[in-house]
Amino acid sequence: MHEMPVELTVNGRPVEAVVEPRVALADFLRERCGLTGTHLGCEHGACGACTVWLGGQAVRGCLVFAVQADGMAVDTVEGVAGADGVLSPVQTAMRECHALQCGFCTPGFVMSITALLRDNPAPTDDEIREGLSGNFCRCTGYQGIVNAVHRAAELINQGGTPQAPVPNGQAPAEVGTTIT
Repeated sequence: MHEMPVELTVNGRPVEAVVEPRVALADFLRERCGLTGTHLGCEHGACGACTVWLGGQAVRGCLVFAVQADGMAVDTVEGVAGADGVLSPVQTAMRECHALQCGFCTPGFVMSITALLRDNPAPTDDEIREGLSGNFCRCTGYQGIVNAVHRAAELINQGGTPQAPVPNGQAPAEVGTTIT
């Protein structure tokens, strides 16, 4: 199959690669960039485990081809915490509110909640449930996740930032600048 060059920014770092056009962005991030926090669940866009930010918007990494991300910024769950390892308000709230159990869905929820709070800093329970309706969790029963969104909003209002991840050049060290 014909391979194509791609250049993207992943968690603030430039990445160049040559990929087959059929490679999903989630597979590219996991296999070529070593960013395994982006999980693949259903691979049909229904579960939300593969949620990443593409150009600042939450998308399903399994539904986007890596070649479609050419020239764009991609942010993953690995880019959410600060470079010093300090958890984001969303990550802190998820931990405080016991909003995770097995953890498989957690990266997708972190990315979706971060986007939700960026766009709606004080959502109601109904707005949270609607905003996260594309993310499935088989363990928690969701109430802890709803509680975590409210807690994250409180933390953000106390001076945290809902906008992590942003391209800031603070990507994990394992992301190289050129991938072949």
